[in-house]
Amino acid sequence: MLEEREKDSTKVDEEIRESARKAARSGRVAEIRFALHLARKNPLVLIGSAIAVISVFLAIFSGNVVNPNAWKFANLSAKLCWNNPAINWNLQNIAPCPGTVIHPLGTDLYGRDVLNMIVLGLPIDLEISFSIVLSAFAIGIVLGSVAAYAGGVLDEAILRITDIFFAFPSLVLAIVLLTVLGRSLTNLTLSVLIVWWPLYVRLVRSQILAEKEKPYAEALRATGASRFRVLFLHILPNSIYPVLVQITLDIGGVILVFSSLMFLGFAPSPLTPELGKLVSDGISFVSIAPWLIVFPGLTIVIVALGFNLLGDGIRDILDPRLRR
Repeated sequence: MLEEREKDSTKVDEEIRESARKAARSGRVAEIRFALHLARKNPLVLIGSAIAVISVFLAIFSGNVVNPNAWKFANLSAKLCWNNPAINWNLQNIAPCPGTVIHPLGTDLYGRDVLNMIVLGLPIDLEISFSIVLSAFAIGIVLGSVAAYAGGVLDEAILRITDIFFAFPSLVLAIVLLTVLGRSLTNLTLSVLIVWWPLYVRLVRSQILAEKEKPYAEALRATGASRFRVLFLHILPNSIYPVLVQITLDIGGVILVFSSLMFLGFAPSPLTPELGKLVSDGISFVSIAPWLIVFPGLTIVIVALGFNLLGDGIRDILDPRLRR
């Protein structure tokens, strides 16, 4: 008799757990559908998403779109030329391009097609931007979580270290680091990462401090769950949404900072097909080849704007207080 009651009780418990799992899955599906509905209603989110997806797609397949080694070869006979009849710069000193090959966005100082250089420059900017943001995110998750949950001396030590980095203007600190380390893409990446990670430490810490005092976290600790389990399996997943939004927003910000460093002359090679480097090369020839500044500069602005719009849309979708 007792065994039958235990079996019935176990069966009921399993049915309750299964019902809870189904309800949770149903709730997640409904939440995703509602999020997609909100995204479709916001044209700016759609525009930002389209720009971001096209940029990433073009960066991934840039080697298939143009010759990946095109940036290595100069053609000085086609230097700073323009032969696209669709755009008239109304300048008398524009050099015509030799031959019959049309260069839609003109050629650069080395006679290379500017459109090809923009396509080859996108992977450099996006790859470095993603690597910096994701690395800063990983550092922020570890240090911010430990600081917020451990507290005490460890929290204070981590905060004081981040304060040291916040005390310097980020671009100035990156320039100093590059001057010391030398010019290379690796050093460029490290210099920007060093000034970027403290933001994520502070953001993650603030989110976890607010989350760890909520009733569900207290209940988990009362049931004997380990601190590691409570932090990384429950508190952190519930604190991650603002960090994900910040990641999307920072993609465009890192592109701007990285392009600024290239513009200031920290490119590892004069032939490097990077968007900021292309703009820098065009400064001296703005009166005779304005396309060197206009098109790479527009590309930087459009890509950064696309990721910023995407980040704003994700924030509106994920934050219940901002849903409309």
